[in-house]
Amino acid sequence: MLKEKSIEFESIEPVVVFGPHDAWLKKIRQEFPETQITARGNTVSIKGEESEIKLLEQIFSEMRFLADQHGEIQENDLNALLNLAFTPPPSREPAPAADSNAIVATKDYVVKAKTNGQRKMVSEAKRNDIVFAIGPAGTGKTYTAVAIAVAAWKAKKVKRIVLARPAVEAGESLGFLPGDLAQKIDPYLRPLYDALQDMLTAEKLKALTEQRIIEIVPLAYMRGRTLNNSFIILDEAQNASNKQMKMCLTRLGINSRAIITGDVTQVDLPREIESGLLNARNILQGISGIGFVFLDKTDVVRHRLVRDIISAYEKDEKEQ
Repeated sequence: MLKEKSIEFESIEPVVVFGPHDAWLKKIRQEFPETQITARGNTVSIKGEESEIKLLEQIFSEMRFLADQHGEIQENDLNALLNLAFTPPPSREPAPAADSNAIVATKDYVVKAKTNGQRKMVSEAKRNDIVFAIGPAGTGKTYTAVAIAVAAWKAKKVKRIVLARPAVEAGESLGFLPGDLAQKIDPYLRPLYDALQDMLTAEKLKALTEQRIIEIVPLAYMRGRTLNNSFIILDEAQNASNKQMKMCLTRLGINSRAIITGDVTQVDLPREIESGLLNARNILQGISGIGFVFLDKTDVVRHRLVRDIISAYEKDEKEQ
């Protein structure tokens, strides 16, 4: 039996929700061809199966949240919402119900754990001093880890944040990049800056980096240091060697914690060098205080095609 539902977007311009020339509304209609979706003013009327109406209510509710918070909805936001709506519930153990989806909030922005894997990252970070988050591209590992670190700093649980990445070339040559060493390394660290800029104002981020409260460094720069009262993030850890991984993990000082993120399917190291992330996954599980979270394609929050791309590559690897 068909159901009907009306959703009103009070005090929100229709173009924000429906997109330029109704582009967002048309995209939603394409995904729900059996459901009648009509818009008049700032009201959407839905007629269709109850299950699809519930999905649409979730999507429009999140769109309302984005519109209220940011004053706009971008195409990648809508793609992520549609992707999550059509993602079946994962079979692995759900995150504890007591965990809030909100990781860190500012005056203008709220970072939320959007998938079960991301919620598990938040939960494990509360229970362990070191957490390994392993999963494919697009699952929000880096973004969630940075949000957890910023939240810990805001709550005064740590005094500084240190973010590190191996400067390993992924098919390109570092030597041919323009500029001095700092400028050559900057592209490797840029994703970390991008995540921080969503959670801190430009002025605040600049001040914190100048005061070295936030450090973003190549992994090699960690050698010889002891980091007390710090939150350490090692990103793209699949490109750290065994020696580098051990070096990074042993930097932890008093009242410090760490999140190690990586994708074991995207190792850019020479064949003769074993990935430190793969080795750590094998030898560190079971140690009290170290947690492991394994994200998968159901946690992808980028363009919905990313999940299909991951599946295609997984299938090809199995066949070979």
